[in-house]
Amino acid sequence: MKKNGILNSHIAKVLADLGHTDTIVIADCGLPIPAGPIKIDLALSIGTPSFQEVTSLLLQEMAVEKITVASEIKEANKSDHLFLKKALSHPLDEVDHETFKDMTKQAKAVIRTGEATPYANCILHAGVIF
Repeated sequence: MKKNGILNSHIAKVLADLGHTDTIVIADCGLPIPAGPIKIDLALSIGTPSFQEVTSLLLQEMAVEKITVASEIKEANKSDHLFLKKALSHPLDEVDHETFKDMTKQAKAVIRTGEATPYANCILHAGVIF
């Protein structure tokens, strides 16, 4: 039995299979999930688990070179915008929400949280560890 880190076997496998520039989406409970990516549904109830909780765990386990968000997050969800700005040392990539939703089609996986605040979504772009 794995004794630390992410215990969810589906997420652990996706992380182990990632290559440079592959993407994972962390989604609130309302984001439409396209048919292509693997859907990993963690939502238990409204707010559980939270977007920030899931994102924090992923950032501990994954080499991330870039985070993409919908530009609308700046005004509609200042708390999560600030959280993400602090998560990496370089600026967030911002696109409009429709473009963001289109980008999710290329992701390896979409991890659905129980988050129910506007635009609590991000795309994590895999980096390399060397």
